[in-house]
Amino acid sequence: MNTPAQPLSGGNPRKALTALDDALAELLSHARPLQQSETISTFDADRRVLAEDLSSELQVPPQDNSAMDGYALRLADVGQAGVVLPVSQRIAAGQAPAPLAPGSAARIFTGAPIPPGADAVQMQEHCTALEGDRVRIDRVPAPGEAIRRAGEDVALGAVVVAAGTRLTPASLGLAASIGRATLSVARRPRVALFSTGDELVMPGDKAPADMPPGAIYNSNRFLLRSLLERCGCAVTDLGIVPDSYDATVAALRRAADGHDLVLTSGGVSVGEEDHVKPAVQALGELTLWQMAMKPGKPFAYGKVCGAHFIGLPGNPVSSFVTFLMMVRPFVLKLQGASRLAPDPLPTVAHFTWPKADPRREFLRVARNAAGGLELFGHQGSGVLTSMAWGDGLVDNPPGTPIAPGDLVKFLSFSELLS
Repeated sequence: MNTPAQPLSGGNPRKALTALDDALAELLSHARPLQQSETISTFDADRRVLAEDLSSELQVPPQDNSAMDGYALRLADVGQAGVVLPVSQRIAAGQAPAPLAPGSAARIFTGAPIPPGADAVQMQEHCTALEGDRVRIDRVPAPGEAIRRAGEDVALGAVVVAAGTRLTPASLGLAASIGRATLSVARRPRVALFSTGDELVMPGDKAPADMPPGAIYNSNRFLLRSLLERCGCAVTDLGIVPDSYDATVAALRRAADGHDLVLTSGGVSVGEEDHVKPAVQALGELTLWQMAMKPGKPFAYGKVCGAHFIGLPGNPVSSFVTFLMMVRPFVLKLQGASRLAPDPLPTVAHFTWPKADPRREFLRVARNAAGGLELFGHQGSGVLTSMAWGDGLVDNPPGTPIAPGDLVKFLSFSELLS
């Protein structure tokens, strides 16, 4: 989205902030789903995106079966409670039963096929076993009681999981239930990741007591790599790139080779040591947005030697939140996912937020025992403890104060980080 320049009070033009939804829509317009797919074991497919509809070649369950341990019977033989019937057979799961003889009951166990002729199962708690292979039915069951009908879970030919679905433990179990040992899934996006900044130090390279003035540990490298992998990406970690134009150009060339996306943090502003912007422009094209969101205003998208490029802000909370709102849906779309973002859950605020910021804000919150949301005390963009402490984000519209009892839009980390 191209936004018009607006004058400052001193007469210097500046670009208006871009609404997050507009920036996301433009970003997603560049995300063409990768065409390649691969066949992998169902065991290994958690969180992968299904590349084709999963249709069932059988019905589940394959035949009527018992929902519990008890006795299969004919309702015609149980006119009232207290009827005593001989037990004509014993049926365990996996056995083929004989037809149920009129005037008898069959001892049956959970999952076992219903014998032909039976039209109900009475749970064993409502029966009394008697000597001589007999049973007293202490309660008359309803027609069809405790019988799982053939095909009630999955009908023959039904699509049980649609293409574009991110697979979960439940959907993997469903795939296995229809006999699928392998699944066709979208290829993982190949992402090259690096950080920029002479101030960055890797944990383990220097002890805290030996850190030089101005140095900080590189937290973004860890959080972004983890976020990418949770989104199904194959990550190549290229480490830390010095604050130098030539080093940044060389790193971008190396990162673009064989990768679908190059992701960086830091260096996308306009300072003299921010070399990512001119380096990307030298190798390809760049769109730089100043987004109307807090935290996470600076964001860059472009192309480098044929690969997508995304540049995130350097502050860790800004980088984290911007990834969740922008990068996550982008890489999911590359995989052909049908659902790119969770729906916000209306939740009661148990805090006060009197600041009506003109930007859209993402506040770090946690659920309390009453089911409401508590606010982390320090909402600064460098306070990573707010993300580790929180259960999610409040998506707060521009210019909106919050009072206790207000309904707010809650985005759960359990969904955003899945």
